[in-house]
Amino acid sequence: MMNYQREIKKYSLFIIHFSSFHPMFKNKLPGKFMAIEGIDGSGKSTQTNLLREYLKREKIPCYATQEPSKSIIGGIIRGRLTGDWKTVSPLSLQLLFAADRANHLKYEIIPQLEKGVNVVTNRYFFSSIAYGSVDIAQEDWLLQINDPFLLPDLTIILKTSVKLALKRIREAETRLELFDDEKTIEQVWNTYEKISKKYPNIKLIDSEKSTEEVFEEIKKEVEKIIR
Repeated sequence: MMNYQREIKKYSLFIIHFSSFHPMFKNKLPGKFMAIEGIDGSGKSTQTNLLREYLKREKIPCYATQEPSKSIIGGIIRGRLTGDWKTVSPLSLQLLFAADRANHLKYEIIPQLEKGVNVVTNRYFFSSIAYGSVDIAQEDWLLQINDPFLLPDLTIILKTSVKLALKRIREAETRLELFDDEKTIEQVWNTYEKISKKYPNIKLIDSEKSTEEVFEEIKKEVEKIIR
């Protein structure tokens, strides 16, 4: 049986060989690329929607999207996250995320940016690093399979306590997903904080404030790059 290290090496080479992108490249296209990140229950969907509506009101071209994407690959990933599909290894799941992201960039995000449309995504590769590190100790491998992707012009990471995030999830009667337990989410958040110090253009925003206050802070950061 192939051991763990050899399996990781094989899959890493596969992703690198077949990717059409260059390692972690900066956006040089006319549109700006923004990502909103954070643990479940931090308010990502709400703030993504508010930002999309704000930019539309300001007559600023905007395209809002999400990961997992709405593609077939994204659907397979959601099946695993909700527990409908249980027979997939952590390695396979992360490779699915990488495949979905490559497809998402090529067919949705980059075409919009090329037209000068600003793109806002609810989750991006930072989620893969933060959540993937729960089951995969080799963080370098997680970084490596996400290296070929476009670096956002701005990433907002919403900061909220684990207890409040779980409370929000339950109050919204949202189905708990694969990583939605207190100990796991704490680990995920610790990785998000570590990531925020490694990459450029990342802003941490306290999302325990009111929805309006949080959005005002996001708006200020967005206006710095689109005005």
